[in-house]
Amino acid sequence: MRQRLLAVIALASLLLGGCSVGDAPSRQAIPSPTPAVSTLQKLAAVAPPPPLALPSGTVSASSQQVTYSRGGRTLRTVIWTPDGMSKAPAVLFSHGLNGSPEAFAPLLRTWAAAGFVVIAPAYPNTTRGTAKLDVYDVLNQPADASYVLGQVLSGPLGKRIDTGRIAAAGHSAGAITTVGLFTTGRDPRLRAGIIMAGSGLGVGTAFSGTPAALFFIHGNADPLVSYASGKAAYDAVPWSKAMLTIEGGNHGDPYLTQGSASYQTVTSSTLAFLRLELYGDQAARQTLEPTSDLDSHL
Repeated sequence: MRQRLLAVIALASLLLGGCSVGDAPSRQAIPSPTPAVSTLQKLAAVAPPPPLALPSGTVSASSQQVTYSRGGRTLRTVIWTPDGMSKAPAVLFSHGLNGSPEAFAPLLRTWAAAGFVVIAPAYPNTTRGTAKLDVYDVLNQPADASYVLGQVLSGPLGKRIDTGRIAAAGHSAGAITTVGLFTTGRDPRLRAGIIMAGSGLGVGTAFSGTPAALFFIHGNADPLVSYASGKAAYDAVPWSKAMLTIEGGNHGDPYLTQGSASYQTVTSSTLAFLRLELYGDQAARQTLEPTSDLDSHL
């Protein structure tokens, strides 16, 4: 109990600085305690699914907004869908503190245009414009995310999603939310995850359930969520995994600033990962071969 309380306090200290681009944090993140990592040879392998035909080139993408309610928690959700596809893999995306689905629209629309349904809830107490920003509420967001996914799958859009090919992704506090979907709030429907500028603060690093491939992306000059805290979470993953280090990358530009080289790197690498893990596209593996910036065990 004391360890969890300390993790929550650390989470609040981290996130009170905000996740918006340009915000200056009061302190850096403190890495969560992590168990000893077994040798890489003992990582649980995650086999890509049977190959699924990729869309022929870039397709157009449409968006719609749906609002769900979980125990009085309003979850406005933006959903991008690839046009002309009867069924596609899906990505559940979580924004950061004081963020929104719309802030990530360029990246999420790119994913949709590559053949992925993207489901992006706006969390009630951490989204931009909320009446009362509550950093502790991040701990409730893994359950929110799972609920939204369930509502989408059981609704009209559900028939357009391949339920065996679902991933989760998130940035900053949303990346912590995503880690939570593989730890304290393990959602068994997820077979892969993307953690951008995140850590295990508050949700821990006790990864559990069926092995899922995880892709971490972190700038080594991130002043808000320390690179060390992201690396600690990555080291604790016992499954197939990769970590892309953005040299000199800060907390926002690699994920939000379209004109930056790091944004292009994030876009191409996340698409390769999603194609490999959700479409079974072995050609995408070439983009994810180990380099000086990419530690890859996929």
